Amino acid sequence: MDDALAALAEQDGWQAEEFAARVHYQGADDHYSIEYYHPSECVLYWKVKGDGTTAVPVGRDTVPTPLRERVRQDLAAADVDPAVEDRTL
Repeated sequence: MDDALAALAEQDGWQAEEFAARVHYQGADDHYSIEYYHPSECVLYWKVKGDGTTAVPVGRDTVPTPLRERVRQDLAAADVDPAVEDRTL
C-alpha cells in the first residue's frame, strides 16, 4: 500500500485497500460513498440509496459543498494534492 493511502486511512472514517481508499458520509437525507484511486489520482462520488445496497455514481456538482471541502481537507492531510478532488473523469 502506498504511503499516501496509508495516511488517508488514518483520517476519520477512511479505509484503504491496495490502490484505493473509501469513506462513507451521511447527511440529513443523503448517504455518499467517496473513493480515491491513487494510481489515477481521482475521486469518485457515489450516492447510496436508502436500502444501503445500491449506489450510483454522481457528478461533483450534485455533491454538497461542505462534503467536497471535507474530502479535500482529508486529502491534504494525507499529503495528496487536494486539487485531484476536482479532476474531471
